[in-house]
Amino acid sequence: MNYIEFEKTDSTNNEAKKGKYKPWTVLVAKEQTQGRGKLGEKWFSPNGGLYFSIILPKTNINDLQTMTILAAFCVAKIIKQEYDLEPLIKIPNDVLINNKKVCGILTENIIDKEIKLSVIGIGLNTNINKFNKELKNIATSISIESNKKINNKKIMEKIVLELKEQFKLIT
Repeated sequence: MNYIEFEKTDSTNNEAKKGKYKPWTVLVAKEQTQGRGKLGEKWFSPNGGLYFSIILPKTNINDLQTMTILAAFCVAKIIKQEYDLEPLIKIPNDVLINNKKVCGILTENIIDKEIKLSVIGIGLNTNINKFNKELKNIATSISIESNKKINNKKIMEKIVLELKEQFKLIT
């Protein structure tokens, strides 16, 4: 798997949208300073979580919502398989565990005269054990829910491989 790791970046999606990476390159950051969700909502991205963006190959699927739901399905499937938890997809871009957000997905197209590039950004609360007061009642992490330390690289690789497999089926 071709991935590039950053200690800290503003946003892996911002980096991906620079257009200098090949399809299926994964950009991963240990921390983001300007992580965001849909409608520009701030995504809490401290060290310990998993924040990555996948550059997608060109496709005839122009519907971002389809790609977002596909990514949510892949994340939920891997969480269930690996940690025996029961994730719920809140359409179109969130994955919940016990009614708290564990993952947010932001899919973006870069358009010139046509779509030049599509990027799926995934923010996954893996090893975050404490949330600030605004988030503590609405967010959780896999480690809180499973009482296990999560291997970020391993779960990221499984999600990307699952996404590649599902992507082949719909393109």
